[in-house]
Amino acid sequence: MKRERNFFFYRKRSTQAGMTMLETVVALGVLLVAATGVMGLAGVALSTTETQGHLAARTTEYAQDKMEQLLALKFCDGDVTGTAGTDTRVFPAVVGTGTGLAGCSNMTNGTAQGGGGLNTTAPTAGYVDYLDASGNLVASTGAWQYVRVWQITAMGTSMKQISVKTQARRAVGNSGRVPEATVVALKTYPF
Repeated sequence: MKRERNFFFYRKRSTQAGMTMLETVVALGVLLVAATGVMGLAGVALSTTETQGHLAARTTEYAQDKMEQLLALKFCDGDVTGTAGTDTRVFPAVVGTGTGLAGCSNMTNGTAQGGGGLNTTAPTAGYVDYLDASGNLVASTGAWQYVRVWQITAMGTSMKQISVKTQARRAVGNSGRVPEATVVALKTYPF
């Protein structure tokens, strides 16, 4: 009787000992469909990370660089009726050939005038520069990867608002917004 019991147990176990080829093919097919879905998601994640992470961080960094350069100028740099201001569109900046901070002597109704604008598609001359992929200034507008525009707004006779906007040329992938960053600071007289 003991022998019959072992035979029955062995027989039952041997019929369920492995997977058939059909089961293996079906399992691989399900795995392939799941992997294809995940790979599509990985592509979207990669382009979003590059656009909104890497490029957005660079636009912010380049806007801050320009802001620091402009804040280092004197409050009245760039009197339009006197001498020209510092040209910050080149590196190193050249004194007496640019717009500076739009000066102090161009007063209208007791308020100093400003200059520039924050429109990257139609920038104001003298208030725009272009950078390559490494953040270096480029002379040709055809080789740029980032555009920086800035605006000086007079707020009375002793305060100016300086705004700098940097925008990347393109986003990575088909979807996604082109990264841009705007930095704003106030500068007071006489500093």
